[in-house]
Amino acid sequence: VECMTFRRRGHEEASGTKYVPKDLMARWEARDPVEHYERFLVEQGILDDKKIAALRKKYKAEIEAALKVAFAEPPVESSETAELADVYAPHVPTIVAPAAQTSEKRLVDAISDGLEQAMIKHDNLVLMGQDIAEYGGVFKITEGFVEKFGKDRVRNTPLCESAIIGIGLGLSLKGFKAMVEMQFADFVTCGFNQIVNNLAKLHYRWGQNADVVIRMPAGGGVGAGPFHSQTNEAWFFHTPGLKIFYPSTPADAKGLLLAAFEDPNPVLFFEHKALYRSLSGEVPEGYYTIEPGKARWARRGTECSIITYGLGVRWAENAVEDLGIDADILDLRTLVPLDYDAIRETVQKTNRVILLHEDTLTGGIGGEIAAYISEHLFEYLDAPVMRAASLDTPVPFAPNLERLFMPEDRFRKQLEKLLAY
Repeated sequence: VECMTFRRRGHEEASGTKYVPKDLMARWEARDPVEHYERFLVEQGILDDKKIAALRKKYKAEIEAALKVAFAEPPVESSETAELADVYAPHVPTIVAPAAQTSEKRLVDAISDGLEQAMIKHDNLVLMGQDIAEYGGVFKITEGFVEKFGKDRVRNTPLCESAIIGIGLGLSLKGFKAMVEMQFADFVTCGFNQIVNNLAKLHYRWGQNADVVIRMPAGGGVGAGPFHSQTNEAWFFHTPGLKIFYPSTPADAKGLLLAAFEDPNPVLFFEHKALYRSLSGEVPEGYYTIEPGKARWARRGTECSIITYGLGVRWAENAVEDLGIDADILDLRTLVPLDYDAIRETVQKTNRVILLHEDTLTGGIGGEIAAYISEHLFEYLDAPVMRAASLDTPVPFAPNLERLFMPEDRFRKQLEKLLAY
């Protein structure tokens, strides 16, 4: 029911309506849909003055009774531990070991395979996104899914991110699992309120989990300009109640995606577009999961520690190979939860640390990890903690400017500086 109406009372009781022109108030009073509907019900013989009075008396009594119960409640007491425990729905991951049989897959194919396995495992899972049905999505990850799972479970949506995410939340409230594909991670701004104020806060507010996975094709290096190239994980890293996964290999992408669907909490699953078809690797067949919050040692070394994720893992591997550096490369894989044990281990081992990420420098996740290291592991450091990240500008469109924006070249210089300190 959509009613065209006008707010005839203040935003709250103290604000009043004196600022509203009286003729405007009178015009809308004559058109008030609630009062019109009441008169309609009277005309139809459904209500009369006696029934209206009785209903109002009944509702007022219910409100007064509820107020008495609320006012009689003792003051709320809690603890830091209890408050933090309320943020997420309880979940102990059940880790399914990968099969021995593997096949080489591109990142894009591993993600598609993971989605298919999730649809088979969870018959209450519904996929939603722009052009994901018959067309298979702009990156073709859901190509063929309509034929396999039907239109009820693979749904095209309008160009309205806030509505799609809200529908995903509604499905969760009704006992479904939902996957929402952002066509590009940049477009998530249009659904920001649904994520940070609804999905993230629901369990803390009233114990209701939000079983929604939002897939986020992200990242630059593809000449797509400022509105199709951002890697915006830091926007959500600051919001309690969300989980953030950001794999860098095909095998991890599949295993972590399946783990995301097992988790009853909202998960933002970042996938780097530049790696979709440029990166291949051995991927286990069938269903398996990877434990969130457990980083991967992409490389073991002794001279320094490179802590990174996403495309940064490729940059780090290429740099140490080209420069002949014996480095630890720690691929975080998930940003919420973070593997603080692995961070501590590598810092204590090499005593020199650089944080690398594609997101812009200021306010990036590297700053939070650097602060943790400085606060908790300072005595193990032989050099300042360094950060390499993209410039604090929008992502440029021109390839040479995008190269300047990206941290890959600056990272190599900072790495040499770290070792020379």
